[in-house]
Amino acid sequence: MFDFETSVTGIEFKVRQLADEVSRLRTLVHEKEDKCIALEETLKEKDFLINNLKEENKLIKLGNRLTERGDSAEIKLKINQMIRTIDKSIESLKNVE
Repeated sequence: MFDFETSVTGIEFKVRQLADEVSRLRTLVHEKEDKCIALEETLKEKDFLINNLKEENKLIKLGNRLTERGDSAEIKLKINQMIRTIDKSIESLKNVE
């Protein structure tokens, strides 16, 4: 009878240890998932910033090219067109969020 009770007590102890380990691992998984979500959001923000800087760079290059030609009316039209495109992109991003 003593061996049986000892075995049961040992099994109960191991089950408690396993339950604690499962709980710890679940907490760790949740923390990692939260970190992953935060990193994905940061990545989206960085992509958005990169795209904005690319558009700004295009505008600057276009402005430089057009000022070399000296046609200010065409410059204004192109810049306004690009600004509208940027505004539409920003508005669509706001609507997605």
